[in-house]
Amino acid sequence: MKTILLVCFLCAINLSFPQDDKHTIFQIDSLNSNALRFYDNNEIVNALSSIDQSKKLSESINDIYGCALANFIQGQIYSSMEEYDAAENRFIRSLKNSLKIEDNYLIARSYLNLGKLYKKKKPLKLLQTYFDHALKYVLDGNVKDHNNYDKQQDILFEIQINLSQIYLDNNSMEKALIHLLRAEESLNDYVVDSDAYAYLKYTQGLYFIKKELFNNASKKFNEALVLLEKNNQVKRQHYNLLLPNIYKELAFSFEKQGLNKQAYNALLKYNDYMHQYRAETQSERKSIAKSEFLIEDYKKDAQIANTERIHQVEITNKVKNLNIIITIALFLFLVSLITVYRSYISKRRLTNILRDRNEELEIARNEAVKSSELKSKFISNVTHELRTPLYGVVGVTSLLLEKSDLSKSETKLLNSLKYSGDYLLNLINDILQVSKIESHKIELKDTSVNLKTLVKNIVDSFDFRLKETNNKINVLIDEGLPRYIKCDNVRLSQILINLIGNSIKFTESGYIDLRVRMINKNKKEVGIRFEIEDNGCGIPKHKFDTVFDNFSQLDENNNINYQGTGLGLSITKNLVELFKSKIELESEVGVGSKFSFNITFRIDHVVKNKLESKNEIEEEDKLLNKKYKILVVEDNKINQVVTQNLLKKANYESLVVSNGLEALNAAKNNKFDLILMDINMPIMNGKEATNHIREFDVNIPIIALTASDVDSVKNDCNGIGFNDIIYKPFDTYEFYQIIETNIQFSKLKLSKSIKTRLAV
Repeated sequence: MKTILLVCFLCAINLSFPQDDKHTIFQIDSLNSNALRFYDNNEIVNALSSIDQSKKLSESINDIYGCALANFIQGQIYSSMEEYDAAENRFIRSLKNSLKIEDNYLIARSYLNLGKLYKKKKPLKLLQTYFDHALKYVLDGNVKDHNNYDKQQDILFEIQINLSQIYLDNNSMEKALIHLLRAEESLNDYVVDSDAYAYLKYTQGLYFIKKELFNNASKKFNEALVLLEKNNQVKRQHYNLLLPNIYKELAFSFEKQGLNKQAYNALLKYNDYMHQYRAETQSERKSIAKSEFLIEDYKKDAQIANTERIHQVEITNKVKNLNIIITIALFLFLVSLITVYRSYISKRRLTNILRDRNEELEIARNEAVKSSELKSKFISNVTHELRTPLYGVVGVTSLLLEKSDLSKSETKLLNSLKYSGDYLLNLINDILQVSKIESHKIELKDTSVNLKTLVKNIVDSFDFRLKETNNKINVLIDEGLPRYIKCDNVRLSQILINLIGNSIKFTESGYIDLRVRMINKNKKEVGIRFEIEDNGCGIPKHKFDTVFDNFSQLDENNNINYQGTGLGLSITKNLVELFKSKIELESEVGVGSKFSFNITFRIDHVVKNKLESKNEIEEEDKLLNKKYKILVVEDNKINQVVTQNLLKKANYESLVVSNGLEALNAAKNNKFDLILMDINMPIMNGKEATNHIREFDVNIPIIALTASDVDSVKNDCNGIGFNDIIYKPFDTYEFYQIIETNIQFSKLKLSKSIKTRLAV
């Protein structure tokens, strides 16, 4: 039935139009094609001349489609010349003519180009209206250009990608993601060149930057570059802004990941392409500027011709054959009925599909949010339940080992117990550490560190393991090293502990050499090389690339003798990279292994100068020997004993209470230099107690004690009024350092306040 109607319609048109009109229509199409060719070659005057002739001929035979297409092409030309008002006028004319003949392609393209013109200067609501109208007519179907090519998916992709970028600019991330997914779906439905895929990858990269997922963003930008660079060799004749923009955003993404070298290289690429783009643009603008003088003369001639054309159109309209109008109207009516019905069915089907997709996306988003919340809660609860008793086990064991009246067997048993507790604690910490590293949530802290003392304490902590494995450790430290450096002592200690522990694990009755050598030095910085070498079993060459992967074991088929999760070297590699360095591995099976890395540290001249002054040393001794009073708020009895004994060893006085209410009363009735506040307690928890204490004392340092190592706990503590946070079980050195730093900072702040008042 449809075929018969179409044949009848074409026959009617063939009979109705005179041969002259057919020839005129052919001329109109030819002129429009020539205009596009002139436009591509920057022959602006010739392009506008062809368009004007096309419009004259179209109006002479009342060819509405010809007028719509001519105005549309003219709008594109003016848009490229940055004459946006003229371009807007032509797109609106094209839209009006297209609506008359219901040409979905030109309607959608006109709305789309108007939206792109207004992108930077109109409010979001108006932009949505233009793109929504374009989307409506594209989804109606029958979207074919003047060459009769189906452009539905092509325009649909351009609409979705523009909507996605608009929502990204307005930080509407969910809507931006929805339109990104739809744009990708449109690309998958038809064959396109690689430029379109590159544009999609670029927009996906912008989305990931907004989400601060910089690693994902870098991947998308690199995928776009591969597509563009490949296409550049065979197709692109001049540069556009997409390529330099990708390098610009890629540089930003690399910088956020701390990959400064890659960021610098990307910026160099950005500058190169921008230079080429500007050169190309400058050449085009010279051509356009030269053409603008000719256009003014052309406009004057066009105005004269326009008067004649109007007169001719009036005459032509009067001589139109009534039979043609009736015949065309009849068949258009029949075709319109069929088209409207098909459009209705298609629109209803697409609407149902979109509604179902939106519902699925909403359900998936809700499930993802719930899953994330459940994961955070689970990690918080599990870490708290595991680390709290471990704090007691490790702490009490350490206190018992300090007794002098223990027998050898008792000491051996306690050392075994402490080793088991430390092993379990390290296992928990490794799993949490991997999660933090992968989410880029670790930041290095600069503290003053005596490197020789740090190395000695680390080596001493392996006494039991060395005796158990019958190994010896030799330490060689360069005498020329500065006494104090600025670094994150916790992360550096973790690197050395992991590497030494790894060497001990794979060495029996052998030796481990720890070498700390100075490789360069200036007034501000010192370069240090760390080497850990053993004569253990060694690592096969084919394992070099995988030994630093998560959960990697040296011998997957027979690893019963080597305990561990396979996380130590992976964590170490990532921590070394945080110091902007790279870990090196040399190994031979049966001979041994050597791990090494270089790090540049800032020299701490402030502490050095203080220690060189005798008076300053005496003042420092007085300061360290001064007894500070600390309130310990802890509900666990074992933890109370451990914490109180640790404070006593460091010459601190302490008072212990069991809940937040007792802490509140103690803080009101006594003078303390610092409060150690457990978070999870009965009657009144640490958060509530801190809020109440801050109502009458805003200066006293309050440090949160918690076994829950998740970001939400840290954020809550900072918002409530805690000065710092210590995670249980804690490193003793870090424990003392945080307490002393907060007390000294509080005293310094109070001293400055008193001096200011006296001066006033």
